[in-house]
Amino acid sequence: MAETRLGTVGIVVEDFKASAAINAILHQHADIIVGRLGIPYRQRGVAVIALVVDGSMEAISAMTGKLGQIPHVSVKLAITRS
Repeated sequence: MAETRLGTVGIVVEDFKASAAINAILHQHADIIVGRLGIPYRQRGVAVIALVVDGSMEAISAMTGKLGQIPHVSVKLAITRS
């Protein structure tokens, strides 16, 4: 069994048109997502999504890498060391 890590992923969406692509990627990786909180901040024209993830580094990196390739989307990861 692969070692899993617990972490948080912060996603800032600067264009709401990216939502469909983001949701498709999150759906593909639903098995590592423990919790999700999405907040549309309409006054600033952005949305903030916070994820709690538990999975292998390979799975987490694959998800965050795909998210980071979407235009107008910023992704940051904080993860346990072991």
